[in-house]
Amino acid sequence: MIQLALDSSTEVCSAALIRGGRVIAERCNPTGSNHAALLPVYVQELQDYLSSQACGERAPAAFDAVVLSEGPGSYTGLRIGASLVKGLCYGADIPLIAVPTLAVIAYAAIHAASPDNATLFCPMIDARRMEVYCAVYDRDLNLVQPLAAKVIDQQSFADLLARHDVCFCGNGADKCKAVITHPNAHWIDGIVPTASAAGRLACEYSHRNDLLRTIAGKQVAYFEPNYLKQFVAAPSHVKGLTPSAN
Repeated sequence: MIQLALDSSTEVCSAALIRGGRVIAERCNPTGSNHAALLPVYVQELQDYLSSQACGERAPAAFDAVVLSEGPGSYTGLRIGASLVKGLCYGADIPLIAVPTLAVIAYAAIHAASPDNATLFCPMIDARRMEVYCAVYDRDLNLVQPLAAKVIDQQSFADLLARHDVCFCGNGADKCKAVITHPNAHWIDGIVPTASAAGRLACEYSHRNDLLRTIAGKQVAYFEPNYLKQFVAAPSHVKGLTPSAN
């Protein structure tokens, strides 16, 4: 099975080809806000790569499924990724496998840390100010605390920290270091959600319906990312576009 994996949930934009749990090709831009321009190009480059390797064994640029890091994260980034995969999956009649972005971060951190059985992982995505999107997983990616938007203070995760070592990771974790000072709190820097991690996670945990959502057929057209919070549009501050008093 060959899977195309995509992640545009944060400032990182990436795409990868996964075969049997192994990354065979990857494209990644670690920073920026040009996901809409980059992601289709990455997909085309990976399709071209797959075609060049086919050697007549399969149809050119044929994916068996598309894996998407489904959020939470950047509203715009999630919309870009979802729009692209819906077109790919619906047009080619292949399944979409949606993976929680926080699980992708936790998966990458687990493989980076080699934890013991008692360690928990708290992936965090920056949601501005002192708010983060977060969840808590054990080393087998069982959910210990569900996905939530939390404002972090000194008492955050106090009950877990009293009983466990907790590794905090993700782009929301840095701003919490000065606030969460419990000795059982540990920090793993440089962990970001990527398409390669999402694809490998989907392969390794393909049996876990509680972790992965598989959407196929016409249902793909109705797929929505996990925004976690509703997007609220602010009034325009552009001169001449201020709301009318009426």
